[in-house]
Amino acid sequence: MKLINIPFSETGYFNKLTCDYLSQKPALSSFYTNFSDVQGFKKQIELRLHSKLDSLPKRTVLVRALQDQYKDLNISKQTNRNIQLLQKDNTFTVTTGHQLNLFTGPLYFLYKIISTINLTTRLKSEFPKNNFVPIYWMATEDHDFDEINYFNFNGKKVSWNIKSKGAVGRLSTKGLEDVLAVFSKQLGNSKNATYLQDLFSKAYLEHKSLTEATRYLANELFNKFGLVILDGDDNTLKRQFIPYIEQELIDQTSFKEVSATIEALQSGYDIQVNPREINLFYLTDKIRERIVYENEIYKVMDTDISWNKEGILKHLNEYPERFSPNVLMRPLYQEVILPNLSYIGGGGELAYWLELKKYFEAVKVPFPILLLRNSVLFITEKQSRKAKNLQISTAELFLKQHVLVNNKIKEISDISIDFSVQRAYLQKQFKELEELAKKTDKSFIGAVKAQEVKQLKGLDNLEKRLLKAQKRKLSSVVDRITELQNELFPNQSLEERQRNFSEYYLSQGDQLISGLIDNLDPLKLEFSILKI
Repeated sequence: MKLINIPFSETGYFNKLTCDYLSQKPALSSFYTNFSDVQGFKKQIELRLHSKLDSLPKRTVLVRALQDQYKDLNISKQTNRNIQLLQKDNTFTVTTGHQLNLFTGPLYFLYKIISTINLTTRLKSEFPKNNFVPIYWMATEDHDFDEINYFNFNGKKVSWNIKSKGAVGRLSTKGLEDVLAVFSKQLGNSKNATYLQDLFSKAYLEHKSLTEATRYLANELFNKFGLVILDGDDNTLKRQFIPYIEQELIDQTSFKEVSATIEALQSGYDIQVNPREINLFYLTDKIRERIVYENEIYKVMDTDISWNKEGILKHLNEYPERFSPNVLMRPLYQEVILPNLSYIGGGGELAYWLELKKYFEAVKVPFPILLLRNSVLFITEKQSRKAKNLQISTAELFLKQHVLVNNKIKEISDISIDFSVQRAYLQKQFKELEELAKKTDKSFIGAVKAQEVKQLKGLDNLEKRLLKAQKRKLSSVVDRITELQNELFPNQSLEERQRNFSEYYLSQGDQLISGLIDNLDPLKLEFSILKI
């Protein structure tokens, strides 16, 4: 693999908030504690050491919970060692989280985890006296089944069509043999195709729940790199979170603090997530519904379940696993139970994390470093040659398709399709007419300006018609440009949001993940183009 990097801001695919955060714009400095560079991590380690959150008893609970969750899996020595290291007070975690997408879902699932693994390696080299463990937090309590029940393969959707209620992690894997049958027909018979079929089969047909299947799948792909996979839907872990759930129920702390932050943030940026008065769900095998507070009674939406204040606090202490944090409280849950330094996510995730710092301060939990995950565009040698023949630079590949096509047609056309000279000449003539009008009849100025607008618009229309004619004349070039960009950007989107890892595993095999591990630098903070 050959690596090229470009700034995220030059791709056109990342929002203003993300780009301004990466640029460390002063306007955002109050929304995070330490930045994602080596100096920032040095400060974050000190911050976490002095927080007194990570006591030995809490670490022991975490390790025992992980051992219980891993009891039916064969794990690598590195992963087992990392779990044991979590008992030491000089061990810290780096965490990413992701939904339980079918067969990992989009490619960026890999990039999140690889960023996390590589960051722990980098931190160990920078701070050798400490230990760093990569964590994949499975979003087992999510209930958005329609977001995870499919993956794309060669432009086709492979779907798992069942009715779903409650947390997706608790779903039975029954029926996924039909999905495997459909997928297998598209894979072929190569060695790598056989591996993918076996991987899918062992994950989903030999495990009862989606949580178990996803844990097996992620472990198979990454356990040799020491990845530790955590399920937050756990009684013993939730029990440590009880004081924060109580505070949420009684004081609605997250609503107050996040609302104030949003008011400060929204003047310059779009808001990712708005808080509710209580940011908790009630969770059982069949439901995951919001908890609301009305007329001094706590209710579970769309059910007959309710309590008074004393009743819900008693129920919480008896069954903490039934209280599920939403998107704004899950980050706090993570930071309470893990000795965590950093959260690694995509632009959308960083956007809602940046709403949370004041909330973390209010409940006295250290706010982690936010790191934008690696992003990758794969380009083959053949595609690279096509781009070179069309004189398309790496940066130009990211342009909107109509802009790219228009630019290239203008460049190669044997006639000028740029009327800038004519436009400037026209504007000069009308400037002279305006000066003349000022000396004679000022009421004539409006007519001059109106005519100028009309003439310039006419010139624009002529330029567009000429460009359109040249595109027809050079249609073969237009087709080649369009075909190339469609290959690289399916549905005019980053391929990491569209394609599944299996498409590249067929050709790359084990080199896919090892090559990404070797090439991606999580602290580079740039978009990566990998030639394969």
